[in-house]
Amino acid sequence: MQQPRTLPARSRQRRDVLLDDLVDLFLAEGFAGFGIGELAQRLSCSRSTLYLVAPSKEQVITATVRHFFKRAAERIEQRVAAVADPADRLATYLTAVADELAPASPRFYADLAGFPPGAEVYRANTVHAAQRVQALVTEGVEAGTLRRVNATFVGAAVAEVMDAIGDGRIGAATGLDDAQAYQALVDLVTTGLRTRG
Repeated sequence: MQQPRTLPARSRQRRDVLLDDLVDLFLAEGFAGFGIGELAQRLSCSRSTLYLVAPSKEQVITATVRHFFKRAAERIEQRVAAVADPADRLATYLTAVADELAPASPRFYADLAGFPPGAEVYRANTVHAAQRVQALVTEGVEAGTLRRVNATFVGAAVAEVMDAIGDGRIGAATGLDDAQAYQALVDLVTTGLRTRG
């Protein structure tokens, strides 16, 4: 089994900048149509510099998708940690997820669905989102700020709606853009679960 290579600090910094730039490019334009040469040209770097990210195009894409979701998860959790009320924490989590996914174009989602390693990263993050919603609902129920509901069901249902927003089914059925659909999901879940008081 091949050991992951350890990069010098300066190369790691350059790699992180490249990953951020790749994320921005992929979210805006997708990734399936790019070759390594074109990616290097778009990022104003050499192919060898781009290979600091990973040793092949497929691995560059996978590393970039992972970086996007990791970076998004960190920012989401920072926002949640700043909120004390459990019901507001759930609303903050769902709103933060919507905000992080807002820059993703339909082309990005289509390319993600057609690229098995990327689709697997997306699925894993959707599972994590369902678990996180479940934990936040459980926390709110125990604190008395959310109604007693089946938290596992709520988490699974929210994950299904997130998937449907991401692949365009909600937009096709409702005419809502992704941001509007996420806001409707936030309103539905938080209004429906808050205790009446």
